Amino acid sequence: MKILYTNFHRGDGGGHTTYILSLARKLSSEHEIVIAAPSGSRLFESAAALAGVRTMPHEFKGGLLRTLLSLRRLRAFLRREQFDIIHVNGATDHRACMFALMGSGAWRPVLVYTQHSDRLSRSVGALARAKLATDHVICVCDHTRNKLVHSYFRGCRLHVIRNGVELDKFVPAAPEERLAAKSCWIPPCLTGRLVVGSNAGTAAYKNWLDMVEAVSLLPAALRSQIVVLIAGALPSDAQRARVEALNLRNSVVFTGLLDDVRSCLAALDVGFVVSSEIETISFACREMMAMGIPVIVSDAGGLPENVENGHDGWIVPIRDPQAIASVLTKVLESPTDLVSMGQRARQKAVQEFSIGSFVSSTQEVYQRGKVSPKKSTWIVRPD
Repeated sequence: MKILYTNFHRGDGGGHTTYILSLARKLSSEHEIVIAAPSGSRLFESAAALAGVRTMPHEFKGGLLRTLLSLRRLRAFLRREQFDIIHVNGATDHRACMFALMGSGAWRPVLVYTQHSDRLSRSVGALARAKLATDHVICVCDHTRNKLVHSYFRGCRLHVIRNGVELDKFVPAAPEERLAAKSCWIPPCLTGRLVVGSNAGTAAYKNWLDMVEAVSLLPAALRSQIVVLIAGALPSDAQRARVEALNLRNSVVFTGLLDDVRSCLAALDVGFVVSSEIETISFACREMMAMGIPVIVSDAGGLPENVENGHDGWIVPIRDPQAIASVLTKVLESPTDLVSMGQRARQKAVQEFSIGSFVSSTQEVYQRGKVSPKKSTWIVRPD
C-alpha cells in the first residue's frame, strides 16, 4: 500500500508525532510511506531521518492566500502520488485533504482519521469532514469512542485502537541505571528524595502545577522528602512564578525537551499525568508504566483506562491537589509498595500496550478499504 500521514503541528506535536512515527517505523518495510508536515516540526525532522520514509514539507495553517496556495500544491501532490490510504491526525490537515480531493474523479483514497483529543467540534466543517472525507475513525480509547457515537462521526466506522509503546525500548531500568539517572537529573542537595515526575509536558491542560501544589500541601516533614521532575518544554514565566509562590523552587527540576526521555524516566519512583481536558490515552503514561513506574492519573478522558487504582497506579479526581497529596502521603508511608506496583505496571504494559498489536490493528483498518453509496467498493490490496 501507498500511505500518506499528515499532521499540522509546527512544533513538537506531542503524542501526534509519537503516534505517526511509531506507525511509519513499523510499516515502512512493507509499504510506501510518506509524511506531510510543516518543515522544521519535530515530526518532519524525525521522519526525514527514517529509512524508507519520504517527507513532504507542507503548512496546513496560514492566512487565506497562503492556505489557497498550499491547497493548490497539496491537490497536485495527491493527484500525482495517488495514495491508497491518507491517514489524517487533526481537524486542520483533515480539512485540507478534504478540499484537495474534491473533484479528484474516479481515484479516491481511503481516508482514515484518528481522534487524538478529547475535544469534539459541532461546526459545519466537522459535519462536512464526517460526511465527505472520512471512511474510518480510529479512537485511541473507549472514552473517545463513547463521545464520537454522539457526534457527526457516528455514521463512520469507529475502531478503538489504543496507542502502543515499544516495550523493548521502554524497559525497567536496572538499579545501577536508576542511580545514574538520579545523579544526572537530581541536584546533590536533593539526593535521597522520592522522585515524582512526568514526561507529559508542561502545557497548561496537563496541570503539572497541581502536583507541585499537592506537594506544598504536605506537612513540612513529608514535603522535604519529595522532588518533582518534569520533562518537556521549559515552563512559562507565569508557571515559574506559581512554583515560586508555593515556595518549591528548589524542589522542582525541569529537563527541557528531550530527544529520548528514558534517562529521565529511569530517575522516577512515581509518575503522573493529571490533565484536566483534551487528554485521551497518553503515550507518556504508557511509557512510564512500561518502564515499571506506577503512575498517578486524573480521571480525565481515557487516562483511567491505563490504570487499576491502587494496583499499578492511582486515579485521582481532576484538579484535586488534595487527593494527589493523599496519594503521596501513602507512598511515603509505605515506599516499599512501589516495587510491586511497578512490577504490575510493567506487566500491564506487556499484556496491553504492545506496539505490535497497535500497528497490526491499524493496518487491518487500512485493508478494510472504503464503501460508499456513491462510488464502487474499494478493496485495498496488500502489496
